[in-house]
Amino acid sequence: MSKKTIMLCCAAGMSTSLLVNKMKKSAETLKVDVDIFATAVSGFDQELASRQVDCVMLGPQVSYMADDFKAKLSERNIPLVVISMQDYGLMNGERVLKQALDLLN
Repeated sequence: MSKKTIMLCCAAGMSTSLLVNKMKKSAETLKVDVDIFATAVSGFDQELASRQVDCVMLGPQVSYMADDFKAKLSERNIPLVVISMQDYGLMNGERVLKQALDLLN
């Protein structure tokens, strides 16, 4: 698999940034070549326009926005998933990374 880009999106982008760091450590351990970044929902459109994004993961606190985001992503065939509340709350980077990789395969 070629290098993939995973965008995490939450209300302000701050808590998701912590999760991104844990996901990056898991990616190193698993020897997976991915680019992972976080953004606030307010920066979603700009990030989508300026970067190649292969999948989007929403924080559970913004899960109510999933349908709006899916509509925007469907034109570009970019899959979206809401991160499980448990994995998000525990900041389980390995499980969230595996969820993203499953989405990409």
